Formats: sequence, C-alpha cells, structure tokens
Amino acid sequence: MSITDLEPDGPPEGGPAVGPPQELIADVFARGCTSRAAFEVVTSKWASLALLALGEGGYRFNALRRRVEGVSEKMLSQTLQALERDGMVTRDVVTTIPPRVEYSLTPLGHQVAQRLRGLADLLEATVAEEAIKNGREGHQPA
Repeated sequence: MSITDLEPDGPPEGGPAVGPPQELIADVFARGCTSRAAFEVVTSKWASLALLALGEGGYRFNALRRRVEGVSEKMLSQTLQALERDGMVTRDVVTTIPPRVEYSLTPLGHQVAQRLRGLADLLEATVAEEAIKNGREGHQPA
C-alpha cells in the first residue's frame, strides 16, 4: 500500500479536504520524518564510506575497518548498527569455529551505495582534474 492509496477520492460532503495522516507523509525536510533520520545516518562520513566499501562486496568487521581507513572500532560498530536498523546492511553470523560475522548490503543498501558511488566518482574525478590543472598529481588532503 502506498500513501496515495490512503487519499480519499474527494472531500467529504460539506467538509474540508482530508488527506493521509501527517505521519505517513515522507518529507526529508520535516523534523519528525523517519526518512530524515536515515538520511542523517547515510550522509555521515563513516556510513557513506562503509556503504561504498560494502558496495564492493561483503566484508568481515576487521576487513571493513581496514578498508575504511581512519574509522575507530567503536565508530564502525555504531555505524553498522545504525545502517542495519535502517534496513541498509545485514549482519550474517556464520556458524564456524570460531564464529564469523559478515556484513553485506540489502537491496535498499545497494541502491543507496550506487548513488553514493556516483557522487564519489564525481568528486574523485574533480580532485584529479584540479590536480592536473594545478600541476599536482595524486590525491590531496581535504
């Protein structure tokens, strides 16, 4: 069911127009919108980098931590928990000895990671173009 399915065909007789309850309207600009909370998580530095890395394939925690240079163990753990809560990451426990935990993207996580990849590609290309234009090579610190 979508939000539009909840909209009436027209206003009730003699009454004002009635629409879906306010809490069902998705608007990232609205303070109480749940999509805003997910947006805040995704646009954080560590979550964006984790999503980009997981877009390459599943990772175990320490391998992901090595891939996302500079993230602390605590911050990565909190970030993965938030991404899992928002339905973008799955945490799979593999029953081996010793047990293994692997993180991967959900279908929603893949969609978000693809969009972030486009942004990362644009920014990386821009940095490279600016470096060439200014006679520098490689990545410059931000």
